[in-house]
Amino acid sequence: MKLSRWVLFLTLSLVSAQPQQAPIILHAARLLDIETGKITAPAEILIQGDRIVEAGPTVTHPPGAQTIDLGDRTLIPGLIDAHVHLFLHPGDEDLQTVEESVPQRTIYAILAARDDLLAGFTAERDMGTEGAGSADTAVRNAINQGLIPGPRLRISGNAITVLGGHEDAIRYNPEQHVLSNATYANNAAELVTVIRQQFKEGADFIKIYETGHDTSRNGKFSTVYQYTEEELAAAIKEAARVGKHVAVHATGEPGTLYAAQAGVVSVDHADELSDETMRLMRDKHIFAVPTFAISEYFADHAANPEAGKRQHQMLDFHAQEFRKQLSAGVPVAMGSDVGPFPHGTQAHEFELMVKYGMTPLAALQAGTLNGAELLGWKGQLGALKPGYLADIVAVPGDPLQDIAVVTKVAFVMKGGAVYRTPSTLIK
Repeated sequence: MKLSRWVLFLTLSLVSAQPQQAPIILHAARLLDIETGKITAPAEILIQGDRIVEAGPTVTHPPGAQTIDLGDRTLIPGLIDAHVHLFLHPGDEDLQTVEESVPQRTIYAILAARDDLLAGFTAERDMGTEGAGSADTAVRNAINQGLIPGPRLRISGNAITVLGGHEDAIRYNPEQHVLSNATYANNAAELVTVIRQQFKEGADFIKIYETGHDTSRNGKFSTVYQYTEEELAAAIKEAARVGKHVAVHATGEPGTLYAAQAGVVSVDHADELSDETMRLMRDKHIFAVPTFAISEYFADHAANPEAGKRQHQMLDFHAQEFRKQLSAGVPVAMGSDVGPFPHGTQAHEFELMVKYGMTPLAALQAGTLNGAELLGWKGQLGALKPGYLADIVAVPGDPLQDIAVVTKVAFVMKGGAVYRTPSTLIK
């Protein structure tokens, strides 16, 4: 680890998660109303404590208020990534979970959380520690207590899978008894037991691997389901008993249909959805979380040209299916699957969502309003409105004209505390 990186981490660690007592006024060239797409120019936001008090062309300037002039930038809500892996980093995913201890992986997760926050992601849903158990509970709690910088987190602990299913260390020598990256549950009763343990250890929601290995032959996509609708329904009923929900990794049929019928809160990846599945997801308001960025990264970094070609074909197929999902009215939340590719770079997902059929405004809504709803922060996060938590980022230019500007975040505020700002802007 370079010394400069450690200095930056220690400096950020000294930034209190508690907002400043003096009011703060943010001034910028533009403010985006995320609900309507209207741009206010010029724009100001008044923050008191951890909340937005006013937002508009001008706001009240209380005595003693600190003004931050962000110049020719646009103020937008803090970004929300609904599918991250703080406990993963680039490299052999299966091997790192075997070679690296849980304490070591937790240190990496702390650094990943910081990188994501500095990139403008003020809230995230961690979709499984991949063999680090409930270590994400400690990271979430440390962020909440102001001990370390990071996004607001919803966490799941270990994901759940069947014996021999997704993330079960299948490619290793069985005589070495390499542990699964997920927790086993092979029927409804075992699902209930595992879910109760996950909640005991601090999980906010449950992640289940509903589909296994994906294949594409002669242009036909197929994947194996891991749980029946009845088994998923038992899991959802148990989570609902304590006011929580279930999300699934599910790429295709019939697993995606079983998940929608059972009533999950999101279908992550969602490479292929049948007409009936799309209808159910629209009617039940179940979010699709497409995760294009990870697919592109794996395709661009494949082991050989032939593998890269296959993975790019799979990405193209997913893009075609995504357009069908948009036409069918399936709700979408932004999720990148960051971890296997570098943390802090996942805003590229917005570019891909626009490339594959969304308008810039719809993509931004997927990563703000929809993310807030999916993570259980509707009415608190996702918009720049009085009474909302002051999670605010600033980007150069106009994101409705060029979505790529969200990859160039210059200012980050979370809960009224400033974590990133261009130099010489504070008056």
